[in-house]
Amino acid sequence: MNEKKYMELLNLWLNEEKAAYIKGWDFSHIKNRYKEEEDFPWDFFDVIKTYLRESDYLLDMETGGGEFLLSFNHNPNLSAAIEGYEPNIKICEERLLPLGINFKACDGGDKLSFENECFDIITNRHGDYDVNEIKRVLKKGGLFLTQQVGARNDRELVELLLGDIEVPFKDAYLEIALKEFENKGFEILEKSESYGSIEFYDVGALVWFARIIEWEFPGFCVEKYQEELFKAQEILEKNGVIRGRTHRYYFVVRKI
Repeated sequence: MNEKKYMELLNLWLNEEKAAYIKGWDFSHIKNRYKEEEDFPWDFFDVIKTYLRESDYLLDMETGGGEFLLSFNHNPNLSAAIEGYEPNIKICEERLLPLGINFKACDGGDKLSFENECFDIITNRHGDYDVNEIKRVLKKGGLFLTQQVGARNDRELVELLLGDIEVPFKDAYLEIALKEFENKGFEILEKSESYGSIEFYDVGALVWFARIIEWEFPGFCVEKYQEELFKAQEILEKNGVIRGRTHRYYFVVRKI
């Protein structure tokens, strides 16, 4: 690779690194530059709608910018949400509070700022949670529905850029999660686990992605990992794509 192309690519990746900021959970910056398979054996939205009743008091945990919660079209006066990511807190305050949704700024793994046994149903899409807190704020017979990112998610991409580093959430497997809920007195209603694909069509999109998903790519920056990025560029030029795998699971449990 000649020096001119080398510098052009490096500057492009540095610009992508600077642009790596999102509001809510908006990946439109790399639209058509990557594809993440979402064709799982289940549709988590449909799963929720199967269980959600008009009279239910609902909590959506780690709601992002509230987009997923609002897609339920549930009664705002019977809706609550939490979010702990600072840029999204302001979005939620401006978007959810005026609707009458009971929004609290906190992380899913924190002590929840709600009374004991107040919710009929809790939803959690790719967010943290504490089983003891879930049990505390759910009514008897209440439901917890979650879709989670598994331990092997994006692992090929992580190892391409960072090498064989420690898996950040090594216990993020369906059976491990279910065992924890069973031990706390929950009944399993349904469950599934699946692996899909993720593809990148330019290295700049991968740079942006790695900076956004910082918990999977800890310490990643263009300057430090230039050599690995140029190896990724070689793979792209050879195969036309950089591939990895996604890892997801979901389950529905009832508090006995």
